[in-house]
Amino acid sequence: MSAQDHRVLATDLAAHQPKQLRVLLHDRLVGRLAQTPEGPVAFEYDRGWIADGFSLSPLSLPLEQRVFIPNWLPFEGLWGIFDDSLPDGWGRLLLDRLLRRQGLDPEAITALTRLAIVGNGGMGALSYEPVITTEKEPATVSSLDALAQDALKVLETNDAHNLDELFIRGGSSGGARPKIVAHIEDADWLIKFPASIDPPDSGEQEYRYALTAHDCGIEMPEVRLFPSARCAGYFGVKRFDRRPKAGGGVERLHVASAGALLETSHRIPSLDYEVLMRLTLNLTKSFEELEQLYRLMCFNVFAHNRDDHAKNFAFIYYPELAAWRLSPAFDLTYSIGMAGEHATTVNGKGRDTTLADLVELGMNAGLSRARCQELAIMIQEKAALLTLHTEHLRA
Repeated sequence: MSAQDHRVLATDLAAHQPKQLRVLLHDRLVGRLAQTPEGPVAFEYDRGWIADGFSLSPLSLPLEQRVFIPNWLPFEGLWGIFDDSLPDGWGRLLLDRLLRRQGLDPEAITALTRLAIVGNGGMGALSYEPVITTEKEPATVSSLDALAQDALKVLETNDAHNLDELFIRGGSSGGARPKIVAHIEDADWLIKFPASIDPPDSGEQEYRYALTAHDCGIEMPEVRLFPSARCAGYFGVKRFDRRPKAGGGVERLHVASAGALLETSHRIPSLDYEVLMRLTLNLTKSFEELEQLYRLMCFNVFAHNRDDHAKNFAFIYYPELAAWRLSPAFDLTYSIGMAGEHATTVNGKGRDTTLADLVELGMNAGLSRARCQELAIMIQEKAALLTLHTEHLRA
């Protein structure tokens, strides 16, 4: 049965918040979510999925026939992999504004209802039925400059002329900065706009970071700097959770953030790169993937990206390999961090990390001293030019 057969109007939410949802992947039933009387949302795999599917979240939801009930914290009664589907930051702000405009209290809207509103529009390949829709059609595409201005109005006030369009185009997005999803040249792109606290040329800054990270040997999605009459440009990144099918069309890939896999919230910094390295090796069974994470750690330290929280690392499941791989890197830009510290610590240190700290952590994970030193020095040199340019822009 398709999502079209399950639609509920958002205006009927007060009387029709769902108690159960079907979880699907590529239109195939994976399992069911159900609200428990105690509050948390239980999950159970479908028997057919157990026969030849894979675990959505190997550490928390092994592929077996039982009812999985999470703790209330850290994801307000959801398992992390389903919390990944929910909009965060910008997307949640847009949804809450729309709910209030319809006379609904966002605090009274359950996690299952929010997943139903996401439907098939979230990150990765999971979708949820029944779908709750606002019954709005996207307006004619506005200019990026116009949408950027409307996004600022949303952040600064309680309204914006194009609130519906912004929600349709970016309501399932995570992260704090305003963004939209745009279909360009048969591919989906995330295009980011500056927030009120960002420098005017934050798009150019993130674009330079992406190019430098790629130059450091870090796998990156395709990126662009989309033109603007108001600033140096808007940063755009091609979605890595979508790929073209051989026979045409688009295939969605199952993605899990490190926070979801470890059942830890990015809002409470508690992660160390040592744990991320163990997770990467345990999940991927690949020292090549481990080296990718090591490169990314070095880049974040030397390029002054301290917003390296648990939701900014992700893994993709590739069905043709029956294996997990580290996702391309994303959300790389200059960040001072909370209290000037990295969200993810290095050897327990949130600041004043040295090259020796990085090498020691890489060696403890199983990489050779020579390789760790070689990579760290190379990335330090490339990042030094990047941060010099960035600090000049921010001056």
